[in-house]
Amino acid sequence: MFDPALLATFLAVAETRSFTRAAEQLGLSQPTVSQQVRRLETAAGRILLSRDTHGVSLTDNGEAMAGFARTILAAEAAATSYFSGSAMRGRLRFGAADDLAATQLPRILRHFRQLHPQVNLELTVNQSLPLYRRLKSGHLDLIFIKKIPDARDDLIPETGTIVRRDTLVWLAEERTLIEPGEPVPLITYQTPSISRRLAIEALEAAGRTWRITCNTREVNGMLAAVRAGLGIAAHPHTLIPDDLVKVSNRFSLPDLGEVDFTLLSNPSAPPDAVAALTSAIMGRALART
Repeated sequence: MFDPALLATFLAVAETRSFTRAAEQLGLSQPTVSQQVRRLETAAGRILLSRDTHGVSLTDNGEAMAGFARTILAAEAAATSYFSGSAMRGRLRFGAADDLAATQLPRILRHFRQLHPQVNLELTVNQSLPLYRRLKSGHLDLIFIKKIPDARDDLIPETGTIVRRDTLVWLAEERTLIEPGEPVPLITYQTPSISRRLAIEALEAAGRTWRITCNTREVNGMLAAVRAGLGIAAHPHTLIPDDLVKVSNRFSLPDLGEVDFTLLSNPSAPPDAVAALTSAIMGRALART
């Protein structure tokens, strides 16, 4: 009843919230994308997308169709892979830094498991440095972490596959205050931590005094402390939650530099599974939605 090509086009519009961006993503003209969505709406007998001057949004029926479309397309891809004799099997031990795991990664991993149901995907969430040590000790096959760019990184010297470069900024709750001359109240991860190291090095190089107001092991604890107004934290710019703000300029804080969102693999890991998951993550680039 539902043409997979129409479902794929509809999902592209649903995920980008734009006919123009969906057309660019699919390599089609915008009129073709609009026509295919209308054909799917006709087949369903329902309005799936609401269009106005502010953009495109899903109707209730559109939300339902998006779920069905993902399931149908994943099942088709899995069946094609299985019967072509190319279905991957085995185990893939994947590690992700917790702040990166909280973005689009859950959806990417869910889609990966639908496409490759015979791969036993095991996920470990931790900080970047502990994940790197587990990779080097042979306990993980692929990791997605933050690292200092280029040769400046003596903690994680390998280059790996760079998914995206981001700027590290100072993050706070809107009403947070730092009185002139007072130590900077710092919310940070427990050592070892890349963002902790960069934050302290930047403050000391700028001659700013600081005090740690919260030590935490994971991103939710850090964000909770920031939301409570306990201080400020170093955080990737593109991962700032909507209810928090960048305060680098407000308090004349030093630049923190950049971090690379990077994939590193174990040479002994299953190459096909590593390549497939690497491609899935690179294809989405984990941009904010």
